[in-house]
Amino acid sequence: MRAVFVDANETLAAVTEKLLRADDPTVSINRDASVTSEQLPAVLGGAEIAIIDHTHLPIEIARQCEGLKHVVFLGTGPRSYMDPEALAELGIAVHIIKGYGDTAVAECAIALMWSAAKGFARMDREMRAGNWLRSNGIELTGKTIGLIGFGGIAAEVARLASGCGMKILAWNRTPKTHPGVEFVELERLLAESHVVSLHLLLNDDTTDFLSAARIAAMRPGVILINTARGAVVDEAAMIAALLSGQIGHAGLDVFVTEPLPAGHELTRLPNVTLSAHSAFRTPEASDNLIGAALDHCRRIATTGR
Repeated sequence: MRAVFVDANETLAAVTEKLLRADDPTVSINRDASVTSEQLPAVLGGAEIAIIDHTHLPIEIARQCEGLKHVVFLGTGPRSYMDPEALAELGIAVHIIKGYGDTAVAECAIALMWSAAKGFARMDREMRAGNWLRSNGIELTGKTIGLIGFGGIAAEVARLASGCGMKILAWNRTPKTHPGVEFVELERLLAESHVVSLHLLLNDDTTDFLSAARIAAMRPGVILINTARGAVVDEAAMIAALLSGQIGHAGLDVFVTEPLPAGHELTRLPNVTLSAHSAFRTPEASDNLIGAALDHCRRIATTGR
């Protein structure tokens, strides 16, 4: 059985080579991280396993990938890149990797929160342009953070926010409990939270989950943090709320369209801090990610599933 890492950047290629064992199934590494969907059949060359970081796998391309039986997606949100149910109908199983970057993403969410509260990104931009901009910040100690969706990343955010002296509210679609976290109805979380941090998987139910109506229900001047997926927020409604001040500042690591197009309206707003979908990019998370991907390949080679 053979696997192909179809779109490895240099960092992940090096990690893969480091973690491969002599008794592993064959794993070929394609170092062209800009490979297109149309090139996938040739890149895979009949391999049974595709390891995919960020390349889209439309169903019409999957039909052309002879021999493909498994996709190991490097993350938790494959729906942004493929349709797992449609692939399953073709006999292609999609495997995801959970938990590999919980701490890394949580630390990014907290960093974006603090940057938003203190205005660091805007002051940095202005000072580089020769302007001595001094702005008032916000003290977060004693403030409330609301976590929408509560999995491993949100649990890490709760741990870090607790250390910052914040009150922690959370809402989850299924009942949960967690030390130091008060689970409440969504309406209360939106109304009371000084900071709202999104931690939802993207699917049909969560697309545009943070709608115009829900944005309007948030505390005026709220800090919005999104390290989940761009499409869980109604982007047009978010931009309107940033312009009006309903959202005081947004710290965004994810976007509806990625890479974020040059000149996008979000790049022109002073009350937005931008990060290039890099929350999970740490050496520790990369080792966890590729280690788990190789474990998937080992299990598939041994059991066939």
